[in-house]
Amino acid sequence: MSAAPPSYDAPQIVIRADASRDIGTGHVMRCLTLAEQLRRTGYAVHFVSRDLPGHLGARIQAEGFKLRLLPAPTETVLAPDGPAHAVWAGVPWQVDADQTRAVMEATSPAWLIVDHYAFDARWQKATLTQGTRLMVWDDLADRPHACDLLLDQNLGRTADAYAGLVPEGCRILAGPQFAVLRPEFAVARPQALEARTGRDLRRITVSMGGVDLPNATGQVLSVLAQTRAAHDLEIEVILGSRAPAIDAVRAQAEAMPQTVEVAVDVTDMAVRMARADLAIGAVGGTTWERCTLGLPSLLLTIAENQRPAAQKIHDAGAAHLLGDISDPDWGAELARWLAASDRAARMRVMADTCARLYDGSGVGRVVAALSGSSDIALNTEQQP
Repeated sequence: MSAAPPSYDAPQIVIRADASRDIGTGHVMRCLTLAEQLRRTGYAVHFVSRDLPGHLGARIQAEGFKLRLLPAPTETVLAPDGPAHAVWAGVPWQVDADQTRAVMEATSPAWLIVDHYAFDARWQKATLTQGTRLMVWDDLADRPHACDLLLDQNLGRTADAYAGLVPEGCRILAGPQFAVLRPEFAVARPQALEARTGRDLRRITVSMGGVDLPNATGQVLSVLAQTRAAHDLEIEVILGSRAPAIDAVRAQAEAMPQTVEVAVDVTDMAVRMARADLAIGAVGGTTWERCTLGLPSLLLTIAENQRPAAQKIHDAGAAHLLGDISDPDWGAELARWLAASDRAARMRVMADTCARLYDGSGVGRVVAALSGSSDIALNTEQQP
């Protein structure tokens, strides 16, 4: 249940983030987690999102937050001098900046939080109003920012990656100890870790993202159906209701030789992960959910920008990287891994390693930084 709304004189925060079939749901979902903790701390949070196919406006409002839904795009975005993901904005950055600034002027927020790969320092300077500080949520370190606070929760990331990309004096929260997860994962962590002792493989969770545009879920199920070592396993598929292939996945699940449950728009992910023995998934916020609960994982990337993070996690021994969905041999690697004679030992090592990477408490550290606290560990990373 959400916390009670803050009082009318509560400090204001505006969050600019989008979801769509191209972008996925991860940016908005992690912003919702941060927004809920900010609300519990006493802030009033307003979202600004664009009316893109697959947007999560209804979800934002269902969580009790105010939403300004910007108009749907009417033209093709051409930005040869902009960020690599400029087209994700749906409109030219100047248009988005003007529309977002109108919300800023009406709200007078203490902070603007931006979680969007399409925007760089130009948009940020054009959008900020006097007296408002800026937090940027980034994963790429590929463009300049005009921010006061920057969050990059990727494994192996350090402040040095943003040298020359942020102003002098910008505070940088770098590394997975700042990963933003719902508190339910930290709560479930002790019991989940204890229950992993001595477990072999009985139940697999397949979670390839809320949208899963390439239907990696269906491709994983096809491999599992043909893999003898997987025929005695229970399989749970987790998808968002906006996934284009959801009906095809449901039909495929019914035809599988294994027992397959398809769960849609789940609100109890921590419970589901805790009872799973192995996850097959993409890279994103769910990476740190799995680590919090010590859930061994086989990773399959479905976007180019996921590959560096996936390789880092693989190299740390916290998960096994099967490859990219476009690679021709990832399915054979999955079948080999499931049939390996030392499978149980591999799972124990991964469980221990990933649990050491992250404790599930990052959202509190980020809220503390936004509240001006200096009593947090900055610019560091935890090592396995």
